[in-house]
Amino acid sequence: MEQEKELTNEGGERKGDLFYHGVVSKIFWSSESGVIRSDSGKDFSFVFPFVKLIGVSHQDIRFLREGMRVGFDIGHAPKGLRVSVIKVYDLYS
Repeated sequence: MEQEKELTNEGGERKGDLFYHGVVSKIFWSSESGVIRSDSGKDFSFVFPFVKLIGVSHQDIRFLREGMRVGFDIGHAPKGLRVSVIKVYDLYS
């Protein structure tokens, strides 16, 4: 519950479209993994085979790039919280 508060706006509600918002801060191409930094400054990791991409034509990690603004959702994994869904807003910005 405490982590949930860190990812919401001041009113306690998620902004806009029910996804958390952040930036892809790192991508490790060799292991198909990466890190998203939320707007609140918290880092969440992802492993691409276990992430669903929304807003692109097919599931391909090459749609992601460092510095890209995304929406995301998190889920519980054996090693803690992980990104489970990434929503790509604009491929070309």
